[in-house]
Amino acid sequence: MKAPRQLSFIVLTSVYSEAQRAVLYADELAGGVGAHLLLLHANHGSFCDPHIFTGESWRPQELADAPGIKARLTQLAGQLRAPATVALLPHLLPAAARALTRQHRPALVVVERPAADAAPPDQVSLMLLELLRAVQLPLLLVPHTTAPAPPQRVLIAADSEPFALPPAINGVKRLLHQLAPHVTIVHISGTEADENYARAKHAVELSGLTTGLPDVASRGYQYARPADGILAAIHDVGADLVLLLARPRSYLGEVFPHSVTAEVLRRSPVPVLIVPAAESTAAPRHEAHHAADNILV
Repeated sequence: MKAPRQLSFIVLTSVYSEAQRAVLYADELAGGVGAHLLLLHANHGSFCDPHIFTGESWRPQELADAPGIKARLTQLAGQLRAPATVALLPHLLPAAARALTRQHRPALVVVERPAADAAPPDQVSLMLLELLRAVQLPLLLVPHTTAPAPPQRVLIAADSEPFALPPAINGVKRLLHQLAPHVTIVHISGTEADENYARAKHAVELSGLTTGLPDVASRGYQYARPADGILAAIHDVGADLVLLLARPRSYLGEVFPHSVTAEVLRRSPVPVLIVPAAESTAAPRHEAHHAADNILV
């Protein structure tokens, strides 16, 4: 039987210490599952500019110091728990991003969320949207205050519509199985609609996302604003990672910057894993009983 391919994560970083906090978190995550890290530095002018995420001003001299940058990041890679390599790109434009992910087939791409005074939250959301559109892979956004430790309690936010998981999500499923965290499926509704809660739980189970996980619970919350409900649930269940599912109609269209997902990305105190989902053909789509039930965007 063929052994499964080693998991790998791409981590967007720079030589500034602010961007290296995401590296340390990714290192802990990778170390727990035997994954490989690719520390990726892309110069200014990319749609995913590392200086935006670090909050540092662009310094033109850095562009002329590629050997020095690679040496410093290689030194950082040598200090990590997980095996890591370094790659430098002049620009991480969509075509380059797609080529990179085809070559390395990462389970996810890791980006740090800077402090609000370092980069406007809306700008970060738009950057993530462009990256999600380009690679259509899971994206892990790590708040700059996050302590480097593997997640032990994962919250999965789900709405009442069925969804499917594309093959690119297999790495996330493997990651969950190897980490074996406590998982809570959470549904937020503006009404006391038990049928929507049941549909949300069933949608996650039907997708196979939690199949085989040893410790899965579910809860429903009544909130007029879904993002407020998710944030309350994070505190309530003690989650240290939130998994949100993004439908194509959101990130391929114009919904994402104003979606529940974008708001949680801006406000979550813990890392947020955005998982691209697909529309399910296994069951007919249910019309939500309340606008707050549509949170998979």
